[in-house]
Amino acid sequence: MPRGDKGSYTGKQKRQAEHIEEGYEDRGVSKDEAERRAWATVNASSGGGKKSGSGRGKRENKAPAKKGGKKGGKASKGGAKKAASKKGGGKKAASKKAAGKKGASKKGGSKKGGSKKGGARKR
Repeated sequence: MPRGDKGSYTGKQKRQAEHIEEGYEDRGVSKDEAERRAWATVNASSGGGKKSGSGRGKRENKAPAKKGGKKGGKASKGGAKKAASKKGGGKKAASKKAAGKKGASKKGGSKKGGSKKGGARKR
């Protein structure tokens, strides 16, 4: 089989590659580069052509397909969290207040417990 021949790929793999290629082209990647990336993604997920019979029944690695094409990404999510923390509101302030209340109740409880443990005090 000549290099680059797609005869050993299943119909599903060919459809996947075509769909991935269209997605890259929609984002402005050249036709040749989009095709190269699409087949690289299919190969990374399925391990190459499956039609011959060898390697059937293996699970597909879906990580390469999920990797790209997300708008915003982690940077924008982190930015929203940073903006919320700069405002000073939110869970952190509430948790500090709650911790302060818990500490006060423990201190009060320890005073009561101390008098019981000690028994009669010496004066």
